Amino acid sequence: MATIKEIADRLGVSVSTVSKGLNGASDISESLRQAVLDTAVEMGYSTKRSRKEEHRKLCLLIENMDYDAPDKFGYDIVLGFRQNAYKNKWDVDIVDATPALQAADKYDTYLLKNGYCGAFMVGFALEDEWMNQLPTTTMPTVLLDNFVERNPNICYVGTDSHEGIELAVLHLLQLGHKKIAFLNGSEGSLVSDQRQEAFESAMKKAGLPLNKNLMAHGYYVADSAKYHVPGFLDEGATAIVCGNDLLAQGAMEVCSEKGLRCPQDISIVGFDDIEIAQTLNPPLTTIRQERNELGRCAYVMLNSLIHHIPISKTLMRPQLIERSSTAKVALK
Repeated sequence: MATIKEIADRLGVSVSTVSKGLNGASDISESLRQAVLDTAVEMGYSTKRSRKEEHRKLCLLIENMDYDAPDKFGYDIVLGFRQNAYKNKWDVDIVDATPALQAADKYDTYLLKNGYCGAFMVGFALEDEWMNQLPTTTMPTVLLDNFVERNPNICYVGTDSHEGIELAVLHLLQLGHKKIAFLNGSEGSLVSDQRQEAFESAMKKAGLPLNKNLMAHGYYVADSAKYHVPGFLDEGATAIVCGNDLLAQGAMEVCSEKGLRCPQDISIVGFDDIEIAQTLNPPLTTIRQERNELGRCAYVMLNSLIHHIPISKTLMRPQLIERSSTAKVALK
């Protein structure tokens, strides 16, 4: 771990100047302060203040995910992380990682100058500015549903999408469905890619042909269903697996508008088991992610990284929750 003197020697400035830069003093230029922070990050420095138990802080960085109410996908993830962190005497700041924030500071610099020992990043897209900086980060970082290779300071937490989608397909196969459609989430997302692979693999294992007209990428919102579900129905689909519960909700609405009854005419399976899944008509068969446990696990992983235990990936097991939106295939 670098010292203030080593940073000063690298920059050719005084120890007091480095101290001012690290502590946000106003009597040095912004460019010099930035140079101090960037060099400190490069050399693996962490402040004495952040190492003291009474000042230990973690950052929960959130983008593109709702978390402010119990019916939102991110609520239980945030809650689980905070619960485990507080129990172990860590303070947690929740920060909305807007594009403007990411453009204003480098990722490592932002964490260092705010005294964070590490971060849990939730809802980030692969093209985000800070995601592009993670291959070389020196800051302990846990990613939800994202992965960066060959950096021991980074690890991945998520639910096993392969097992989850396979559970959904097997459930439908046992009900006699063979024309199964798959409405996936955003193309290019790591999770969407995993679920696409899982669906194709499960269909091949069952000896069923892959029909490109029964597979589509949308977005993880209900409105996406109206662009793809009519095509599935035209192809004769008797069941639809959806990448999340909101897509499944949208699929139900489209089928109802087309005069189809769920599950008598069409079976629908979601993914996540958010609160709305139980209140849909009919209640939704879905793949449950234990989101509170995901958050708790993320804290354990981040704490391990902070203590130099280089964890790579942790996957939670999904669970099939069978409700009334699926039934035996209708005889024609």
